[in-house]
Amino acid sequence: MTESIKDSVKAFVIENFLFGDTSQNLADIDSLIENGVIDSTGVLELVAFIEDRYGVTVADADIVPANLDSLDRIAAFIAAKTATKAAA
Repeated sequence: MTESIKDSVKAFVIENFLFGDTSQNLADIDSLIENGVIDSTGVLELVAFIEDRYGVTVADADIVPANLDSLDRIAAFIAAKTATKAAA
């Protein structure tokens, strides 16, 4: 499931922040913030996407680079949130 999460997030990032430009080689471990792909407003858009798409709540304390700064980190964060939700 993590791969489909990563694919979904990558498609969202390309469509909304790179405006469909697939020529940029966006590696799964690249920092989205340091590479100028997203800014603070973009992070909020990403959080809204995660909440809408995966039906999880992202707490303010969760909005940190450790969770949302690369495709790998975002996918792992979503997988953990959805697993916690499923276990509840």
